Amino acid sequence: MATLAKSAFLPQEEMLEVKRKKGKLFIGIPKEISFQENRVGLVPDAVALLVNAGHEVVVETNAGKMANFQDHDYSEAGAQIATSAQEVYKADLILKVAPPSLQEIEMMQPKQTLLSALQLTVQPENFVKELMSKRITAIAFDWIKDEDGIFPVIRSMGEIAGGTSILIAAEYLSNANNGQGSILGGISGISPTEVVILGAGTVGEFATRAALGLGASVKVFDNSVYRLRRMQSAIGTRVFTSIIQPRVLAKHLKTADVVIGAIRVPQGRTPCVVTEEMVSEMKVGSVIVDVSIDQGGCFETSEVTNHTNPVFRKHGVIHYCVPNIASRVARTASYAFSTIFAPILLNIGEEGGVDKMLKSDLGVRFGVYLYYGSLTNKYLADCFRLPYTDIDLLMAAI
Repeated sequence: MATLAKSAFLPQEEMLEVKRKKGKLFIGIPKEISFQENRVGLVPDAVALLVNAGHEVVVETNAGKMANFQDHDYSEAGAQIATSAQEVYKADLILKVAPPSLQEIEMMQPKQTLLSALQLTVQPENFVKELMSKRITAIAFDWIKDEDGIFPVIRSMGEIAGGTSILIAAEYLSNANNGQGSILGGISGISPTEVVILGAGTVGEFATRAALGLGASVKVFDNSVYRLRRMQSAIGTRVFTSIIQPRVLAKHLKTADVVIGAIRVPQGRTPCVVTEEMVSEMKVGSVIVDVSIDQGGCFETSEVTNHTNPVFRKHGVIHYCVPNIASRVARTASYAFSTIFAPILLNIGEEGGVDKMLKSDLGVRFGVYLYYGSLTNKYLADCFRLPYTDIDLLMAAI
């Protein structure tokens, strides 16, 4: 007894409460079936992070193959490998890159949560109605905002598309692709390549950085002086900038070797700022990369192409008009997705589910367009002539 009494006065280990996990997620990652969609929502490193946090992840076989991630990589990270899409769609939360097709919606379970892109231009009219009928909670990741009010997915894909567009142009200027045989940039004693960039947003900024890094002469056009000023400040060097005035633009297009179309609008079609007449006066063998083609394109001569047959010539000018340029560098794009999605998924688990997370995270809530089958996005409601309910009212009822 004396020994016990004496030990009671000795310094003791501090007993801290171990924080309990509030919610275990069951996440499904199906293989993308959309045409030439090579990206995957989570890379193996992100899967390992989620599994170590106590969550369950099921990945359809070959889901990451086009981004050079093998099934073995995912199984080593702790994911279950499913041999069919039906198994994956039994998960509580489905993470996809492309929006689900009608066939995929049929496999979905009532009251599931869907995190994917929302590409209205390619969706059938009954797309939203089918999701509503299953009382799905759907979040468009391209509408999610971060703490600064920026759309992180759009910005990441824009950074990739901007830098890649210059590398694409460099390929098609070379003899290997029947181009004019010029290097993009310049060397000592030779005039640098002239690059015209339409749009001073994220794509335009990173295209400018890449072109300047190669030594090209860059000219940027945009209808917003604010965006032009912001870009000048961001890249830290002076470049030629101008408001889009047809006569001025036409003059500079005549001497351009490369033109990047990087104009983006929040809704609707991209304005067509380069007429066919302007294109016809460009140099033979010059290259147009229309990054805006997924919103209709900003060149009158643009026509949608694909990764298999990416270019065509019109008036002697090479046109590259592939939507989804980021899918051309699928591995990098998949890592970019994971850096955004993994923290969101971890936060859902910490908060104890999607409902509680949406109450506290206004940025993710902004991306919600269906909440248990109720349409919560006014723009979609107007497009499809469907009833609309404010998401804040639905949140207040929880």
